[in-house]
Amino acid sequence: MNQEALKKIALSVRSLSMDAIQEANSGHPGLPLGAAELGAFLYGEAMKYDPSDPTWIDRDRFVLSAGHGSMFLYSMLHMAGFGISLDDIKCFRKVGSPCAGHPEYDADLGIEMTTGPLGQGVSTAVGMAMAETMLAAKFNTEKRKIFDHYTWVLVGDGCLQEGIASEASSLAGHFKLGKLIVFYDSNDVTIDGPTGISFTEDVAKRYEAYGWKVLKGDMYDFAGIEKLVAEAKADIDRPKLIILKSMIGKGAPTKQGTNKVHGSPLGEEEIARAKETLGIPKEQKFWVAPEAYEYFGAYKQGLESRHARWTEEFEAWKREEPALARELDVWYSGDPLSEVKMPTFAPDEPLATRAASGKVLQAIAAAWPNFVGGSADLTSPNVSALNEVADYTPENRSGRYIRFGIREHAMAAIGNGLMLHGGLRPFVATFLSFVDYLRPALRLSALMKLPLVYVLTHDSIYVGEDGPTHEPIEQLASIRAIPNVLVLRPADGEETAEAWSIAMKRKDGPTVLVLGRNNVPFLKKDDPDWRADMAKGAYIVRDTKKTPDVVIVATGSEVSLALEAAKLVPAKSVRVVSMPCREAFLRQPERYQAELLPKTAKIVVAEAGIAQGWGEIAQRANIFSIDRFGASGPAGDVAKHLGFTVKELGKLIVK
Repeated sequence: MNQEALKKIALSVRSLSMDAIQEANSGHPGLPLGAAELGAFLYGEAMKYDPSDPTWIDRDRFVLSAGHGSMFLYSMLHMAGFGISLDDIKCFRKVGSPCAGHPEYDADLGIEMTTGPLGQGVSTAVGMAMAETMLAAKFNTEKRKIFDHYTWVLVGDGCLQEGIASEASSLAGHFKLGKLIVFYDSNDVTIDGPTGISFTEDVAKRYEAYGWKVLKGDMYDFAGIEKLVAEAKADIDRPKLIILKSMIGKGAPTKQGTNKVHGSPLGEEEIARAKETLGIPKEQKFWVAPEAYEYFGAYKQGLESRHARWTEEFEAWKREEPALARELDVWYSGDPLSEVKMPTFAPDEPLATRAASGKVLQAIAAAWPNFVGGSADLTSPNVSALNEVADYTPENRSGRYIRFGIREHAMAAIGNGLMLHGGLRPFVATFLSFVDYLRPALRLSALMKLPLVYVLTHDSIYVGEDGPTHEPIEQLASIRAIPNVLVLRPADGEETAEAWSIAMKRKDGPTVLVLGRNNVPFLKKDDPDWRADMAKGAYIVRDTKKTPDVVIVATGSEVSLALEAAKLVPAKSVRVVSMPCREAFLRQPERYQAELLPKTAKIVVAEAGIAQGWGEIAQRANIFSIDRFGASGPAGDVAKHLGFTVKELGKLIVK
């Protein structure tokens, strides 16, 4: 280990971070100044990667969970030879620069995920580490290791205080993820001041209780960190937390060690004094030590040689295992390995859409051998079991069904990690009313354009006896409000199968399948091209012989409610439209919208949730909705109590 070179790299991280944050007049210098040595060690000594091939499938993953310290990452990626230029760094926090205020996912640049919301990074990294074990179990042979890499994470006090980190860390210990190594930048400072004002727990004991191996050291001791990492790697059965004592903002003469250095530029005077103390040329902004460039120039050759040796192994593996090699290509394509044999649904058999989804899941699992996922301790009510698939456990890394436990937030973040790693098609499941627990991770799914599938069941007041805490009212509107989230609420078994088909074909963002517990009838559909039109967001279920007087737009179980209500008004010509995805419909050309919803007709909307958002389809007075919390009782009695019945909808049609 060339400690002198690593010191120059750390010094360069401090130089670039101070100047970039000052130039932007915005940013967080505390972490990159305080943890620069760790960056130098990871990228200059410990990690397996190749900047000339950033998406190499067997690279180590590094996640900066404390994403506010983003200049730590950009500085290292620049010096290590990734696609971050010095000009990019000079434009830190400017529109269009890859050096955003917090890291934004771009694997081609070495940015493994979007971080910033604290706790999301370390939790998502758990999914990445799980993915490595799954792919290794599938594709490695006794002779060749195609997948054999580590997941590294840097967290701060903020990450470890967030509840999601506790959920995910608990599960990581349970699953014995030995190749997950987390460094804790322990500097005893948060935004408000010393951590002691709100955080006095023993983090080491907490993580030991989770089943982690806990090690302690000094952020500024390269030899010590090297020994800790060697010890961490020697323990293959436990994830590791390496606690490194550090000084926030190290090198800033009057601000280091205080909360003043966390989230504000140092100021020109402080920077000048810091540079003088550290030995950085004061007259040169964005200075990088020549020794740093020289070191990485030579180090890159070693990294490429290591990658080349792996490639030789990979080519030999492909010759020895042609069937596995073909399957690996398909796994990474995102397409099924075989034709999906969707179930059929009997016209005379009412069925809840959650039950229909359960049947479809079996077909998808058979066609996609890389389809993995599970439920937050709701496997039976979500109908999310994969019947012919074993559970993922420490003893069986080939298992594809994941028992997440009661950890909705961590579940979604882990799903993101499984997706980000590559090679897998994950899904996660819970109740719609619990989407509030996982919303931040869902938002990151959308932001990173990850085609993770969310199965959210028990979608309305028809949960009944479970009462208002479990009856979603505002949740549908709230998830529809998240950009790039495709929300599908199917009305029967056939629509449910088509919704799954749409979800599995999507490659640029998450899909939420909103499913009901109550049985609904099979819908005889008047539109012969309803599948193609469902992908547009809406189609005609029941049409009229003449131009309709009224069009009822409904979703989910309310489509059958609308069909019954239409029978109550024979004097009116009533069309019923199923709109599984309102946002997709609103993106269609005006001509298509007008074909389904003629301007001459009265448009009525029926959905068992709040009216918010439906104003783009119908006038507020014509929206049949529920704008209060539910009640506890049998489903039919609750609907009657709330005035959400066929009779009341019929009154609105003729009103």
